[in-house]
Amino acid sequence: MSKSKVKQIEITEPVQERHLRLFHDVARELTSTLDLEAVLTTIMMKMAQFFGPERWSMLLVDEAKGELSYVIAIGENAESLKGLRVQLGEGVAGWVAATGNPLVIPDVTLDPHWHAYAKANPELDIHSIACLPVRSTDRVLGVIQLMNSKFDLLSEYSISFLRMLCDFAAIAIGNSASMKLIRELSITDDCTSLFNARHLYTMLAEVVGNGRGAEFSLVFMDLDHFKAINDTHGHLIGSRLLAEVGSLLKRMIGPNNSAFRYGGDEFVLLLPETDKLRAIELTMRIIDRLRSEVFLEGAGLALRLRGSFGLATFPGDGDTVQEIIRSADSMMYEAKVTRDNLSVAGIGMMYEENGEPVFEPTRKVGSRDEVLREVGMRARPSGLISVAEGGAKGSNAVPEQVASAPRARSRHDSVVLQDEPRNPRRLN
Repeated sequence: MSKSKVKQIEITEPVQERHLRLFHDVARELTSTLDLEAVLTTIMMKMAQFFGPERWSMLLVDEAKGELSYVIAIGENAESLKGLRVQLGEGVAGWVAATGNPLVIPDVTLDPHWHAYAKANPELDIHSIACLPVRSTDRVLGVIQLMNSKFDLLSEYSISFLRMLCDFAAIAIGNSASMKLIRELSITDDCTSLFNARHLYTMLAEVVGNGRGAEFSLVFMDLDHFKAINDTHGHLIGSRLLAEVGSLLKRMIGPNNSAFRYGGDEFVLLLPETDKLRAIELTMRIIDRLRSEVFLEGAGLALRLRGSFGLATFPGDGDTVQEIIRSADSMMYEAKVTRDNLSVAGIGMMYEENGEPVFEPTRKVGSRDEVLREVGMRARPSGLISVAEGGAKGSNAVPEQVASAPRARSRHDSVVLQDEPRNPRRLN
């Protein structure tokens, strides 16, 4: 064997070993964590070690918006790029994402199109470009972009190396998307696309355990006479109706609150950092909307609904997950006695028997405590109080005439209590 061949082997083998270690490191990260950012950061750092670019970044495609967003950006002006969005077809990354073709230009002065682009954008300081698509089987997931690399970009080895790292990135993105979908399916109700009851308990455990006593309100809702709709029109229509109700609730409560299908025709609303007065106001707006909405017009029907609502506020009406659920659930069952009503823990019914509200929620008469005091005086007592049994203070204080009433029962009670009259009564 000639000396030149021996020398070439001695040089090549350490390089190959180094690259094998690099791929081993990436593969180990890929199989040891589902943290997408951690895996992609490892891939990008290994790529930087090989090519030594001045700037390198990764962008992911947002198919719904038709744009790319920077998820990793390292090098000069990197901080200004994070969170930046690029339209598909725009610039280097946008062109690669839109066409699905790699773009490798070792010297932009030799390419008329990209030389003109570099001159038109001098702040980018582009001398060389390597931008490759990260592809799944049928679509582009993102792009990896290297600017001003110190390594030979045109060699067959360089291109193969880039493609393999892009394949690793595609696997990581696919794994992350699959896990996200699995998680969403595990916490989502199939019929309404709202969160399910399992996720309600998870979120309540978080806000009770981590909220350090922060106030929040919980609303239980049951559709009145829903069984009659199923019996008359069938369960398929009933399911479509539940989906429309779920959509209405989602629109009404806004992005900072959460809606759940608790089971059957029951729904729950979790209102973080919402005191009792604001929770009453929101719930009464939902009741007004429910009364005026016409459902299933697309199915050739024109159904109108009513609901029975129960409201409790943490920590005054219960300072554990089970107690706050029991309070709100008990209030809902009190509202079901007359139906089409809202029963509030520690206060009573918010609507008269003729359906008129006991107070106008948009009318303010001073401080929150003053408003609640007026509401408590005007409300029709349900005859039962929350599980807090008079332990509330401030905005959740129980009116004196209600505090002496029996404690509210609930299907969540672990002890069977002696039967009590279910009809609401006024307390003198």
